[in-house]
Amino acid sequence: MNATLPPCPARPNCVCSRDDAPLRNRIEPLAVAGDPAVAFARLKAAVAALPRTTILSETDDSLHAVCRTPMGFPDDFHAKLRPCGRAIDVRSASRYGWHDMGVNRRRVEGLREVLETNSPSS
Repeated sequence: MNATLPPCPARPNCVCSRDDAPLRNRIEPLAVAGDPAVAFARLKAAVAALPRTTILSETDDSLHAVCRTPMGFPDDFHAKLRPCGRAIDVRSASRYGWHDMGVNRRRVEGLREVLETNSPSS
């Protein structure tokens, strides 16, 4: 159930793990190893540590943050823990422009790397 994430706009400046995301925008959800609550807390901490990032809202299973580019343009980052607790759905999208030069995909993959490095099974 990942329909709670906003869909990607019809632009290539977004990545999303929603099942209905267009192929060019599709990214795999973040895997959860161990306790889902601990994994989601690690993700929140990793997002909060990103440069120029402000967390706008968070719950036990969802997160919305704004990540600003070095030039100040805002990108929205959303995360939602799946009810099964084995994955975290993600969406990262630029609010403006057409191309993001891969910034949003790199952001999500960087967070994936942080979670995998700090997972209990590593």
